[in-house]
Amino acid sequence: MCGIAGSVNFKLDIPRLTRDLWHRGPDEQATFTEGNLQLHHHRLAILDIASGKQPMHLEHLTIIFNGEIYNHQEVRTRHGLRGHTHSDTETILLAYLKLGPACLQDFDGMFAIVIYDRKENRLFIARDRAGKKPFYYYRSGDQFVFASELNALQSQVHSRIDEQQIGQFLRYGAFPGASTPYCDMSELLPGQYGYVNLADASVTLHRWWNIADAYGRPGTIDEVAALDKVDSILQQAVKSRLESSDLEVGSFLSGGIDSGLVTAIASRYKPGLKTFTVSFTGSYDEAPLARLVAAKYKTDHTELRISFDELQNDIEKILANYGEPFYDDSAIPSYYVSREARKYLTVILNGDGSDELFGGYRRYVPFAKYDFFSKPALLTALASLCKKVIPVSHEKQSRLNYLYRLADLASQKGTDVYYSSTTDIFSGFYRYLSAGAGIKDETGEKLAALKQTSLSGLQKLMLMDFTSILPDILLVKMDIATMASSLEGRSPFLAKDMMEYVPGLPDHYKIRGTTTKYLLRKLAVKYLPGELVQQPKRGFEVPLKQWVDKELKEIIFDYLGAADSYANQFVDPVFIRRLLNREIKVSDEKRAKMLYTLFALDVWHKKCYLGN
Repeated sequence: MCGIAGSVNFKLDIPRLTRDLWHRGPDEQATFTEGNLQLHHHRLAILDIASGKQPMHLEHLTIIFNGEIYNHQEVRTRHGLRGHTHSDTETILLAYLKLGPACLQDFDGMFAIVIYDRKENRLFIARDRAGKKPFYYYRSGDQFVFASELNALQSQVHSRIDEQQIGQFLRYGAFPGASTPYCDMSELLPGQYGYVNLADASVTLHRWWNIADAYGRPGTIDEVAALDKVDSILQQAVKSRLESSDLEVGSFLSGGIDSGLVTAIASRYKPGLKTFTVSFTGSYDEAPLARLVAAKYKTDHTELRISFDELQNDIEKILANYGEPFYDDSAIPSYYVSREARKYLTVILNGDGSDELFGGYRRYVPFAKYDFFSKPALLTALASLCKKVIPVSHEKQSRLNYLYRLADLASQKGTDVYYSSTTDIFSGFYRYLSAGAGIKDETGEKLAALKQTSLSGLQKLMLMDFTSILPDILLVKMDIATMASSLEGRSPFLAKDMMEYVPGLPDHYKIRGTTTKYLLRKLAVKYLPGELVQQPKRGFEVPLKQWVDKELKEIIFDYLGAADSYANQFVDPVFIRRLLNREIKVSDEKRAKMLYTLFALDVWHKKCYLGN
């Protein structure tokens, strides 16, 4: 795990870059310069600590690399590759030298790779399948600059804001696909590679992997065989993520089945595994359920009790870490959890990706029964009427709120069907968003392409989530939150074989009636105490309503109530004022979400763009 940066025809401010990326690689820093090219590397030493230094050179190739290739020894054996170190970095060089871009198909891991090829006078750039490791780049004229984080990149190039993307952020809560909040600045897509010509900095991009292909392959029909296959893949994924480290690897352990399965399997390969459960003041306490798993597998268990007493002092720093407006409030507990876990170790396992692959979200249940992306106009009209008569619920987990959300979903059209079923920020209040800056609809382009397929409604939603919500929000959240404390998070559910097998399984192995993650719950019976198997998905139970009304009320009012609030350029200022004063008929939960999103926008503009 590292931080990388570099440039073509652009002189980097190395002291500034070192400051911006220090947390991603505090162990070693190095800069390589040749002609009009600069490569900069920050290392968090985890594997082959003595010999894995970067930039690394092999014949006419030089590499800087962020991530881990868990099966790199297997890749060496398969292709007869012989090196001088035990580093996965050298394995990438050896494999690329022999196979070219085709080597990516063999890699099981998370990675952002840059290889300088002197013979071809170009850079090879590549990103992993799911988008675990980030790669941002700036291209203007004959200049190309890249970095692992937006803050580091923006501090070098000082790009202008792309206001159309801000409009999309307010609808979606993120910057979809390759987009960023800045002009001339993009993100390499998951499963994408490209070449950068060093003569003129021109970029050509190619797609080397797409999970949509896995949805097109029929999966195992027999339930027992499917269970055995998933079990086998997960066993190997956990094992390789434990072994691919010279440092101790621990595991997050909540009261859910995802982290429970990872912990149960990991403890078989590593007796005395360090496990961590987190509980927060004012939220559901998962510690008792986690203790059952810890006791069953005799782990070295620690309960991290975290309060939010310093939240008002920390919130601007937490949000500014992302380098872009970031709406997901669970970034707050993720930051505190990572900071505490880092006191004990450097590498930790988590359950990321399980919900998007196996069907873990409650919103998947209605889509398993009906394709809301392709509904008749009459249903849309009837749902709009129902929405008007259903009273607003202030309890997020209540049946009344579920019915209201369902009616809201059915009343939407086009891209708003997806936004309503997922982030649901300003749904129902778009009339208050400014049209002056225009709205880019990249999500709508994805949905339009999906409508031409024969996929079911559930498959469409899950495919959208895996290629949108997961890389645009969830993986960004965990990468920034963990790396802010120099902690590496590893995700066994995002193993290569898992991502290529599970999508093809029948829908009823994911959603069965109202049961989410059906197949994974069946597997959990084998490993976990019965009390955990039927637990609903909770994630971090964030008390956002309380924060907006108490801990963060003063700072939110200071930002959004100011005459020069940046949010006023995109949302009707009168609406913002009425929202602050509780004069808008809306649930407490949604009010808090809208205010927090606008607050995040203002903090980004002040701290990241203006640099105050």
